[in-house]
Amino acid sequence: MELTADRAAAENADGLVVPGVGAFAACMAGLRAVDGPRTIGRRLAGGRPVLGICVGMQVLFEHGKEHGVETPGCGEWPGVVERLQAPVVPHIGWNTVDVPDGSALFAGVERERFYFVHSYAVRSWRLQTDGHTRAPLVTWSEHGGDRFVSTVENGSLCATQFHPEKSGDAGAALLRNWVTAL
Repeated sequence: MELTADRAAAENADGLVVPGVGAFAACMAGLRAVDGPRTIGRRLAGGRPVLGICVGMQVLFEHGKEHGVETPGCGEWPGVVERLQAPVVPHIGWNTVDVPDGSALFAGVERERFYFVHSYAVRSWRLQTDGHTRAPLVTWSEHGGDRFVSTVENGSLCATQFHPEKSGDAGAALLRNWVTAL
């Protein structure tokens, strides 16, 4: 594993992890500074794996709305990242996920709990497929009665709203599933 801001190294890696902590706009500014959206797009165009984690997942969507500011994202999926509408925000702690059939990421950990820490998420999914391409697998979670997208598996592009690296054995197994698929 290598931490890099070098575009060539990121484009040529076996797998690229897009981490994220903090605010959507700040994460996008950091990605833009190293031509990250283009690098992600080039990898995906070539079928090269990308995994987004937390805000690294959020920036893969069209837009983020935080603190009254709307920021364009990478636009890999349609959708808007917005504040959770739960009685208690941020959502911090262990939570279940509603795993769809056929998930490769969750193989062996379908019924486990994962660690979340976030105030914003994608609360609606509206991607249409043309019938010829496989629809992304979308995993949902709920916090305080508010449903949100917690994982997307879409060919070579996968992402989790939760932190697998903080999710103990279940998170390690999920990351192992992703790495094994490289």
